[in-house]
Amino acid sequence: MYIDMHCDTLLRGVQEERKEIYKMPEAMLDVSRLKEAQVLCQFFAIFFPPRKTKYPEGVKPLPEDDELFTKAREIFLSTIQQYPEALGQATNYQEVLERQKEGKVSGILTMEDGRAVQGDMERLHYFYKQGVRLISLTWNYENCFGSPNSKDPNVMQKGLTSFGKEAVEVMNHLGILIDVSHLSDGGFYEVAALSKKPFVASHSNCRSLCDHTRNLTDEMIHSLAEHGGVAGINFEPTFLQQKGSYSTMERIAAHLKHFIQIGGEDCVGIGTDFDGICGKFEVGEPSAMTQLFAYLRQNGFSEELIEKIAYRNVLRVIKESMK
Repeated sequence: MYIDMHCDTLLRGVQEERKEIYKMPEAMLDVSRLKEAQVLCQFFAIFFPPRKTKYPEGVKPLPEDDELFTKAREIFLSTIQQYPEALGQATNYQEVLERQKEGKVSGILTMEDGRAVQGDMERLHYFYKQGVRLISLTWNYENCFGSPNSKDPNVMQKGLTSFGKEAVEVMNHLGILIDVSHLSDGGFYEVAALSKKPFVASHSNCRSLCDHTRNLTDEMIHSLAEHGGVAGINFEPTFLQQKGSYSTMERIAAHLKHFIQIGGEDCVGIGTDFDGICGKFEVGEPSAMTQLFAYLRQNGFSEELIEKIAYRNVLRVIKESMK
């Protein structure tokens, strides 16, 4: 049993003009495999690709943000309607427990790149009413919330906009989990200073083990842990190691150990980024997660620690920050 804080499967569903995501054998993840793997909860991101994306000839461009959100959400809800024995929506801690009792996977709707909010607090409330319970404030471009991670130190030092600072308080109040994956270093520290509730880096690794701007420094890991937050281990090969395209259990375990060494046992979970990453994977779908946990067991991780990584740490954050 585990909780995964990030996948991009809904976008794939939109790209393929699907009505549901129950069986997608070409994808890294689908609801049938989540159910089979007895996953406790899957966060389903609605990702907004760069506006200037160039599509190959014959590939239909993705719709504009509002239409994309609507289509992705409809796929999510249609899957629940068609396969109610497998998937149920959850918007808070109690609903996750209820879906578990019903024998269903909990699906939590999230957004990756808060640009669709457009700097309008009413739109933030709108997305909450639509069931969104986590927002990755930025992707790799500046938006109404703030600045992204960047190789440019000037951009990396920039923080939240005035709207972004106000939004942190509003998201705390509403019960929308704040996600700092993709955010600039400056933005991270401003979230840490402003947020009254735990926040997350839903799919980020350790920068000291892999020097990528998407990863967290040791100081950030310590700050995240101090605030009761959790980082989700990202299985993307280039976030696990500097070179190569192979995502191995050994590298995943190394990042897990480092998170625990710096931030303690309560600061790390799973954030696979399935269907948003590419390369070769030892753990590339839900059924393989048992192999990862067996590997951790064989390499000195206690049962209690594996449970914390698998679901208990994220479940605590859901309880404390989401409603």
